[in-house]
Amino acid sequence: MTLHDALLALKNDSAYVVGDDAVEISALCADSRLVKPGALFFCIRGFRSDGHRFAAQVSEKGACAIVVEQKQPVSCPQLVVPDTREAISLIAAAYYGYPAREMKLIGITGTKGKTTTSFLVKSILEAAGYKTGLIGTVCSIIGDEQISANLTTPDPLEFQALLRRMADSGVQYVVMEVSAHALALRRLSGTVYEAAAFTNLSQDHFDMFGDYDHYLAAKMRLFQPDMCKKGYFNADDERVRTGMKDAGVPVTGYAISTPAQIYAKDIDLTERGCFFRLVFHKRYGIDVNLHLAGLFNVYNSLTAAALCDAVGIKGNAIRAGLEAVKNVAGRVELLDTDTPYRVILDYAHSPDALENILGTLRQTTRGRLIALFGCGGDRDHEKRPIMGEIGGRLADFCILTSDNPRSEDPNAILAEIEEGIRQTDGSYTVIENRREAIRYALKNAKPDDVVVLAGKGHETYQEIKGVKHPFDEKIVVSELLKEL
Repeated sequence: MTLHDALLALKNDSAYVVGDDAVEISALCADSRLVKPGALFFCIRGFRSDGHRFAAQVSEKGACAIVVEQKQPVSCPQLVVPDTREAISLIAAAYYGYPAREMKLIGITGTKGKTTTSFLVKSILEAAGYKTGLIGTVCSIIGDEQISANLTTPDPLEFQALLRRMADSGVQYVVMEVSAHALALRRLSGTVYEAAAFTNLSQDHFDMFGDYDHYLAAKMRLFQPDMCKKGYFNADDERVRTGMKDAGVPVTGYAISTPAQIYAKDIDLTERGCFFRLVFHKRYGIDVNLHLAGLFNVYNSLTAAALCDAVGIKGNAIRAGLEAVKNVAGRVELLDTDTPYRVILDYAHSPDALENILGTLRQTTRGRLIALFGCGGDRDHEKRPIMGEIGGRLADFCILTSDNPRSEDPNAILAEIEEGIRQTDGSYTVIENRREAIRYALKNAKPDDVVVLAGKGHETYQEIKGVKHPFDEKIVVSELLKEL
């Protein structure tokens, strides 16, 4: 690829090249520390620093050219663009040969349910005989290979490189989680989804978006003609239903309690799963014996089934795929503890997610429901007392502890959660050290109790003062049970 090719990939008349547009590009880079001779460097305006500050440095290190929003006083060629964030996405897609065009992409957005739904879609597509790739919060998957994930939706360079690997390995479908951050930061510009779904919208990420209107607007970017061909949405979620009126593509609703074209009925929830009948557009229905517990997993199944029906997958494969999933890492995951009480790992880190998991387990818990949770640092402060109130109202006993405090004082975070729990009659204790908090929960649990470790889910670290410390709760629970 030459710099001229990069310019053509933008399809933007206001972009132009300063200097030699015939220079050959050997790599793409947005981190000044990783620049090597021949690389095209993107000067991204970030939240903490502006990549334009490093223009001279990367030029001296041998960058073949730089992509900028304002012309810089450097000797190497420059591609001047209106938006370097969008440019990096479009140029990366071209650099890797537009791999998305060689496969069919299915996208899932929403506050909750993206991860579980993506695994359900993957299972259905594989039951139908398709080689499927997955990109998401827990990991990315190409065939039997699992690749660790740093973001729900990767940055453009990683994303396009991953799609190229998938296309080259014969992947036919890619199912992926699409975060509001990725949409707002234009990481997916130039990528078109065969079908996309909107699962739900509840309070989260207000540290970036500020309120529901801006959060919803970011999500709705996915349902425009340049990003997807058709959309599906949870019609039982009022915010989502209202937002979908602004969709620029044909949309279809699915629901349990609201009239919709795709719906579930005759639902029977059990401790270990759910039975329900899934009906498609009055065309046909299938009976599903799902091995995932909770009404929210009926919604996840509806989302997955709607997306797969959209791309022509038949009922038998949809049923087989849904029933084949026994668990999803860190999502209502029952740990093998060999104890008279149950220990469940869940990623719930928002108010609605915590209410869902506790409300679901409340229905099947014969003993006490013990909830261990905290809130992440450097994130939405408003949700902390809300989560405290939810825990105090729905659990028999709460253990407030650290999640990922990041740069904040963990005790200050816990104090904000306490503001909410004090509004209830709920019993609780505060143990800042998460390992010691888990020890306390396991030591004090009685037969038939359910201990919910909420917030971390699949994560295998705790982020404190900018450092990620190893912390895999499956391992922690195993070690503590041996000690006890």
